[in-house]
Amino acid sequence: MAEPITTRCCVAGGGPAGMMLGFLLARAGIDVVVLEKHKDFLRDFRGDTVHPSTLELMVELGLLDEFLKLPHAKVPRLSFQIGAERIPMVDLSHLPTHCKFVALMPQWDFLNFLADRGKRYPNFHLHMQAEATDLIEEGGRIVGLRARTPDGDLEIRATLVVGCDGRHSTMRERAGFQVEDIGAPIDVLWFRLSRRPTDTEETSGHMEAGQMMVMLNRGDYWQCAYVIPKGGIDTVKREGLEAFRERVATLEPFLRDRLGELKNFDDIKLLTVAIDRLREWHRDGLLCIGDAAHAMSPVGGVGVNLAVQDAVAAANILCEPLRSNAVSRQHLAAVQERRVFPMRVIQWMQVIVQNKLLSPALSSKERPKPPFVLQLVRWIPLLRRIPARLIGLGVRPEHIHTPERPA
Repeated sequence: MAEPITTRCCVAGGGPAGMMLGFLLARAGIDVVVLEKHKDFLRDFRGDTVHPSTLELMVELGLLDEFLKLPHAKVPRLSFQIGAERIPMVDLSHLPTHCKFVALMPQWDFLNFLADRGKRYPNFHLHMQAEATDLIEEGGRIVGLRARTPDGDLEIRATLVVGCDGRHSTMRERAGFQVEDIGAPIDVLWFRLSRRPTDTEETSGHMEAGQMMVMLNRGDYWQCAYVIPKGGIDTVKREGLEAFRERVATLEPFLRDRLGELKNFDDIKLLTVAIDRLREWHRDGLLCIGDAAHAMSPVGGVGVNLAVQDAVAAANILCEPLRSNAVSRQHLAAVQERRVFPMRVIQWMQVIVQNKLLSPALSSKERPKPPFVLQLVRWIPLLRRIPARLIGLGVRPEHIHTPERPA
């Protein structure tokens, strides 16, 4: 067993919530250990939409110019084709923010950026290939965790453990938290296809009878999200790769001449969609945030940004209690109270879209038509500001209140 570590805060999980929280606490002079179970952040299926709410945080941190030097594409407007009709749905140009666009940026670049800025502070300790496996409990209080590393098991003692280890969180399982499974009628198949100079630049979605796909412009390639009914991967594989290619080609004919880039089903990754939430996010000495507290659907692409907002709220509320080594259940409850309402609103909206629009279209054999509410959005441009506000800023946007106080 490796030498035990003692710290003020141990963050399990190096995703958007964990990396942002670790960075903000270290920036404020709090000793923090962040554990990431993989050797790097390179995973294609991770969300990569950085919304204006997150970009505004970069402004507040004085990091926007550096951040936007990373490879990214700007998406100021979003449209969606439903059957024969294209609906302009979101216009971000009117948001009261410095950046009036969604930045499409590979999540590994985002996480590497936060890791690099965190390492500028001596009290930021990032351990790669360190998987949190269990909690340490004494007298009914969580006092640390155990992790598995290539060098052996590691024990970390901490005033506070924060579970940021995703929708399959080990921390919430070990804590015995009750999970409310809301359910999702869809799964998503992720794959990439080359992008050519003659292609459109627009990031958009397309829905037809029995199928739907969203295409994200990544510069030299398209990141494609093909939506299938929940559990439908076995049917897709049984029908065969050629049938799948043909389905994609019927949605977007201009892709037909490059579908041979999908050599086999190993080139297509399954994202099992889930919507769930914890009834309680905390115990003495333990807090869960991000997907560990509330798994989100990919509808709206808001998961990354909601997780970042959780991290900012947690840092704002917990910074001074951590500094004085006096974190109470009341402090942890305050984080949940701050973030539970925006989470519930977004999940409610995602459930409506999934159940009223996506699921009926995927099960129908008739060409879909836009529902009346979306027709209104097309006819009245002012209405596009509503989804722009919800997607771009969220229900309760957070702001940086933690100081920069190097240790």
